[in-house]
Amino acid sequence: MKDLADTCRVAVVQSEPKIFDREACLQGALDSIAQVSREHPSDLIVLPELLIPGYPHGLTFGFVVGERRTGGMEDWKRYCDGSIVVGGPETQALAQAARDANAWVSIGVSERDATSGTLYNTNLVFSPDGELSAHHRKLKPTGAERLVWGDAQDRYFPVSQTPWGPMGTLICWENYMPLARVALYQKGISLYLAPNTNGNPEWQATVEHIAIEGRCYVINCAPYIERADYPHDLCWQHEVDALPDVVYRGGSSIVDPFGHNVVGPLWDQPGILYADLDMQLVPAAKWEFDPVGHYARPDVLRLEVNDI
Repeated sequence: MKDLADTCRVAVVQSEPKIFDREACLQGALDSIAQVSREHPSDLIVLPELLIPGYPHGLTFGFVVGERRTGGMEDWKRYCDGSIVVGGPETQALAQAARDANAWVSIGVSERDATSGTLYNTNLVFSPDGELSAHHRKLKPTGAERLVWGDAQDRYFPVSQTPWGPMGTLICWENYMPLARVALYQKGISLYLAPNTNGNPEWQATVEHIAIEGRCYVINCAPYIERADYPHDLCWQHEVDALPDVVYRGGSSIVDPFGHNVVGPLWDQPGILYADLDMQLVPAAKWEFDPVGHYARPDVLRLEVNDI
């Protein structure tokens, strides 16, 4: 492990997106980045999964087994239109925001492939100079998410080289894929980004375990979403009307390499969590356990990754 800069100041933004509304979601992200830069300048700013154009919890888009119901395609096309093409004006605006803030910025988006019509659940990381440092697509959408987003065909495990060590991402239930976690550990990550939509207490046990297992900081970033954040004129509006008032409670937090919460979890409101991370805890934690080093048995167990 290379020498790490001693302290990383992190801002975790528990945003409240306006579902389907690309422009409002983008502006909310830009406003949050500017707020962090203005009020508490940070080295790393992390925003939730699918912040643009929001996570469409509770919607079926008309899919049932053996049938596609009228109105579902129109709602899906509206969500598709709200998704972004990487390299387009939205990513350019986010890159400029990272430059202006002089910070690393991580954000989840629904990505519309520039060539095909497929959508991907994607996380983007911008460097302080505004370069797109990492572009990760979710390996396997969870459950009925597969009716909205495709399996990643590339961009599996990109890692950003930061002054605080390598930084990588797994999105939501990708974090329940043991081999995917190991693929990141093998790259020596010290900052593990876990954008998600798991507004439940059980998820906290997951991120605590990953921090202990990976001997890294886990940045657990979730949205806060209310039913009022959805459109009121969808074809399948009855699905929105059936949702609870609060759809996602949040639960964002930062966990240290020993599984202890540095800050959070934050529940039941949007907000920003700040923390100054002691990065020397990462190499110190390798003292008694290193999952891909002295506590590994490569003669018995080995992971091969087709990383493209």
